[in-house]
Amino acid sequence: MSNVPVNQLQLAPLGAGDLIDRAVRLYRRHLFTLIRIAAPPVVVTTIGSVMFTISTRRISGTDSSAMVAVYVLLIIGGAFIVVAGHIFSLLVMGGAARNLVTHLLWNHPVSVRTTYAAVRSRFWALLLASVVMLLWAMLSMFIAVFGFYMVTVIIVMGGLISAQVLPYWLSILIAVIGFVAGAFVAMWLFFFFVGRVAYVPQAMLIEGKPVFESISRSFSLARGNVRRLMAMTLFITFATYSALMILVVPLGWYGYLSGIDPAPWNAANWPAWYAIGYSVMEPLSSIVIAPVWMLGLSLLYVDERVRHEGYDIELMAAQHLGHMPDINVTSPFAPAIVQSPGAAPPNFASPGSMLGLR
Repeated sequence: MSNVPVNQLQLAPLGAGDLIDRAVRLYRRHLFTLIRIAAPPVVVTTIGSVMFTISTRRISGTDSSAMVAVYVLLIIGGAFIVVAGHIFSLLVMGGAARNLVTHLLWNHPVSVRTTYAAVRSRFWALLLASVVMLLWAMLSMFIAVFGFYMVTVIIVMGGLISAQVLPYWLSILIAVIGFVAGAFVAMWLFFFFVGRVAYVPQAMLIEGKPVFESISRSFSLARGNVRRLMAMTLFITFATYSALMILVVPLGWYGYLSGIDPAPWNAANWPAWYAIGYSVMEPLSSIVIAPVWMLGLSLLYVDERVRHEGYDIELMAAQHLGHMPDINVTSPFAPAIVQSPGAAPPNFASPGSMLGLR
């Protein structure tokens, strides 16, 4: 982690540890505001998850064809709502990124109203971009699975062939190495491809670009971000599941004392109340962690521009010199931040902490 005071702008690019450290410190400063920002998408996802859980459990126990049709519709509706919740999260991420940069640039407060006002200002464009991002993520997952399959099959087949002349334990070791190598290749491929569209919401709301220009802009920025994006994702994943365990363990103990086997592979035998409670826990745990992910991606976007475009210098100029006059002079890359209609004027009397999160 960096020992530079957090109220100073670092001119050097930030590593994964510094980005995570700053995201966590920002999160601590604005804990309840960020939870309120992240809560609506999570609530939508939770509703869809509960609908899906109830319907899948009830459909196998009914003899009425009419009720089967109802449960099928509820299953489809629940899955749709879950997907809509994830798309909603992407929309909010763009608004949060703009709010964060105005906070760093002009010390504007981090607020729920400002974030969702930014989302409303470009809602339909953000919606289209979010759908494109989800489709791209699905394609990235397919490529990653294919890479895992190819690497694993090649190494495992080599191990099986070598088993004719090598000791048995060495063949097993080769198979294990093949599985680990396949998993690593799959992770790298996934983050390499999905990272190409990681900055689309930020490009739309911070730079004011249209949808497809934002996608192109994200591709141009996402150079060499695989390791940092992977590190952030692993950190968020472990943090999310740690929060999930805090919620699930008491539920599991209560279920065990009530005569329920809480093992996940026994989920088909869970009573409805326990299955619903379990399905609610995972989305609720993400309310606490989702803001760190939003902040991390926003800081990663800022850091990419610092690395490639000297964005730190442009931010300092925008903070201390004010807005450029309208004389048809623009940044060779992108503006520090575009002004949306009705935006609050910058507060130059109280400058923000430039990437400093004091």
